[in-house]
Amino acid sequence: MAKQVVRLNLWTDPAFDRIINASPDTALAVVDLAGPPETIRAQLGQADIYHVSAAKDEVPAQWQVTRELIRHCPRLVCASSSGAGYDTVDVEACTEHGILVVNQAGGNAASVAEHAFGLMLAVARRIVESDHLLKTASGFTREDLMGRELNGQTLGLVGIGHIGRYTARLGQAFGMQVLAADPYLDAAEIRARGATPVPLDELLASSDVVSLHCPRTAETRNLFGAAEFRGMKRGAVFISTARGGIHDETALYDALAAGHLGGAGLDVWNVEPPPPAHPLLTLPNVVSTYHTAGVTHEGRRKVATMAAEQIVALCAGALPGRIVNPEALPAFRQRLGG
Repeated sequence: MAKQVVRLNLWTDPAFDRIINASPDTALAVVDLAGPPETIRAQLGQADIYHVSAAKDEVPAQWQVTRELIRHCPRLVCASSSGAGYDTVDVEACTEHGILVVNQAGGNAASVAEHAFGLMLAVARRIVESDHLLKTASGFTREDLMGRELNGQTLGLVGIGHIGRYTARLGQAFGMQVLAADPYLDAAEIRARGATPVPLDELLASSDVVSLHCPRTAETRNLFGAAEFRGMKRGAVFISTARGGIHDETALYDALAAGHLGGAGLDVWNVEPPPPAHPLLTLPNVVSTYHTAGVTHEGRRKVATMAAEQIVALCAGALPGRIVNPEALPAFRQRLGG
């Protein structure tokens, strides 16, 4: 019998629906978020697999995979995140109920790494400042907008998974020395991924650009606060295409306003999009984007394809390749078989 796959009617690359609908092992239902809550709850209650957006501010809290939602979804055996992150899924609750959590890590790695470098270039070469002045002012000189080359600088990567590894390759192409701190990888693996392994404090003290590429977890939440920004080189640039909540926005503003840091490129925020009056948006040396690092045509298509193929494989009896909570496998297998 085909497994019921349910997703919300948020934008999804057509590849997802096409692959799910083509499989004899899956049936797809798309839930209209504008519908009555009782209808949405009833539709989700029929889900064997819930494919949910990874962006917490896109999914109303009551439709995120929480303990409360799980209570209304007795058939649910898999929560599939639409991206590498899984902020909309309570992994611990899923594990307790034998629900497998899968993500799409690596599907948009090229897109995110390119965006990180776009932010680095925009800050270092003052591209956004130059564009703004050309459109709004006169009487300035080219030297007023003098920036810095990335070539010859040191790039420090906090995390060197799928995206960090791709970013390391770009750093090498730009002639940068690449350092990485990642507590989940040994030194040999970090070197194999294109970086020199160092402790975090050494990375902060040595890097001209610090770029975050770690997931938001209990270990990384508020990882970067006032002490970490003070530990960075004076004039260094801070980049994050990771997740809001890993860095303290107030502490970052203070470090920039005081002149300790030379600039920042930010794609992620505590609240997305950030309010127009957000202090960081007032600084000319901050280049800001709206969590769009992975939002490219290519990245969205790859992620949608990966998600659908993982679901089809799961429903055909195979294990998906990107399992967030492997400890749930014994209970998951028992429930899936039942």
